[in-house]
Amino acid sequence: MKIEVLGTGCAKCKQLEKDVYNALAELDVAADVSKVQDISKIMAYKVMVTPALVIDGEVKVAGRLPRKEELHKYIKGE
Repeated sequence: MKIEVLGTGCAKCKQLEKDVYNALAELDVAADVSKVQDISKIMAYKVMVTPALVIDGEVKVAGRLPRKEELHKYIKGE
């Protein structure tokens, strides 16, 4: 599983990255997590507002922090 956190370094972007790592630990799931700060790469996903969460190339959330349950659901693939 490849997870990308899109954001330019704002507080919410950092929080999303932290939340992703916490969720992976809680669910005992291994994933390749990367942070994307390059504006052109963020725009390639057609994301206009950060933070955004991309799992396996699909934008799951943009412009807000997902709730814990929602994040777990995305990681589990539900």
